[in-house]
Amino acid sequence: MKLELSGGRSISTKRKSFVMGILNTTPDSFFPGSRVEAEEGRSSAEKMIHAGADIIDIGGESSRPGSAYVSADEEISRVIPLIKAIRSFSDIPISIDTRKSATAEAALNAGADIINDISALADDPELGFLAAERDVPLILMHMRGTPETMQQNPHYNDTIEEILTELEVCIRRAGAYGISKNRIILDPGIGFGKRLDDNLKILKEIKRFTDTGYPILIGLSRKSFIGAVTGSVVEDRLSGTLAANMLSALAGASILRVHDVPETVAMLEIIKAVEGA
Repeated sequence: MKLELSGGRSISTKRKSFVMGILNTTPDSFFPGSRVEAEEGRSSAEKMIHAGADIIDIGGESSRPGSAYVSADEEISRVIPLIKAIRSFSDIPISIDTRKSATAEAALNAGADIINDISALADDPELGFLAAERDVPLILMHMRGTPETMQQNPHYNDTIEEILTELEVCIRRAGAYGISKNRIILDPGIGFGKRLDDNLKILKEIKRFTDTGYPILIGLSRKSFIGAVTGSVVEDRLSGTLAANMLSALAGASILRVHDVPETVAMLEIIKAVEGA
């Protein structure tokens, strides 16, 4: 599997999926184990890279249900020191998790390679122009509402069909900015404006998303639906996360966005070994 970056760069993996390690420079992300500051984040990034991460995803604004909007200045002050710290020792691809063009531009200038926009260009029109101009991969995620409102009685009549239809709108929006289709990665948005059954249906029907021809990112690490199924608190959701991510990888997900890099890499290595036996 191969992912094209900008400037003629690319990354590839012989595993079933790329592993994207999560680092949050926030005080309120839902999983405390993902929260870091610059120096601590550098150490965490080193450990993720050593464990086999393919991409590091850095965010400066929590997107947990009910979370509030953070200003671009605050977000920039949180993420840029960590991006620069990682770039001082590694050229691993870095994804900037942001809805804001100012943050994305600062991050790309500091060495980031990918834009991960949970709003799918709905929040900041300038972000579309930036992604097109810089010709970087862009992750478009499905979400209804905002993190602050998304879990207020979400409802679907046909979960998968409605998500696919709304993602197609996002793709057309990206195309209107001049973003190439080969730069687009889709994320069905597990946990973002979804009920328990919706999240489970996404996992069951991942092939419906991979059939679009776009790389699919799955971000389900330690989320509340796993707790709802297993009865576990966030600190105890690793085994449930690994099970769900294994299903995702086997169904063709291109990228797994995770908190637990070593365990995810080990799971993917087992899949590779079994398939190669």
